[in-house]
Amino acid sequence: MADSRDVLLVDGYNMIGDWPELSKLAESGLEEARNRLLFRLADYQAFSGRRVIVVFDAYLVPGLGKSFTQSKVQVHFTKEKETADECIERLVRELSMRRRQIYVATSDMVEQHVIFGQGALRVSARELLIEVEQNEKELQQRLAEDQARSTRNTIGGKLSPEILKQFERWRRG
Repeated sequence: MADSRDVLLVDGYNMIGDWPELSKLAESGLEEARNRLLFRLADYQAFSGRRVIVVFDAYLVPGLGKSFTQSKVQVHFTKEKETADECIERLVRELSMRRRQIYVATSDMVEQHVIFGQGALRVSARELLIEVEQNEKELQQRLAEDQARSTRNTIGGKLSPEILKQFERWRRG
C-alpha cells in the first residue's frame, strides 16, 4: 500500500548551514551535524505524522547516489553530477498526488520558486527549525503531564477506600 501521508522534503546541507546548532557542529565535522539533523527530524516525523525525506548533495562524489533509512527517515545522497535541488525537484514530481501535500524545506530562493511552480509548498530553514522546536517542547510537555498523572501502578491504586481500610485492619490484627 502506498504511503499517502504529507511529505516534507528537506535540503539537508541547507538546514545544516542555517540552523545555529548544526552549523556549529559542522565546523568539527559534517557527519555529526548530519546525524543530529536526522535525529531531530525523526522525532519531528513521529510527532507531526509527515513523512520526512532528507536530501544531501553529493554532486562531486563519483558514483554515490545512495538511499537508505535512518530512524525511519528516508535519506538520499544525490547521484554524481546531480544537485540536491535537482533531486528534490525530481522527488516532488514523483511524489505528487491529489491527497498528499508536499513541503520542501530550503532557504534557496530559486529552488523555492521552482518547487512552488510544481505545486509543492515551501518552508524556509528558519520556519522548519521553529516548527521542530515547537514540536519538541510540546512533546516534553506531554511527557511531563503523563508522568505527573501516572502514579506507581500498584494494586492499592485500584482498590476502593473501604477495601483498603479493611486490608489495613487485617494487617494490624
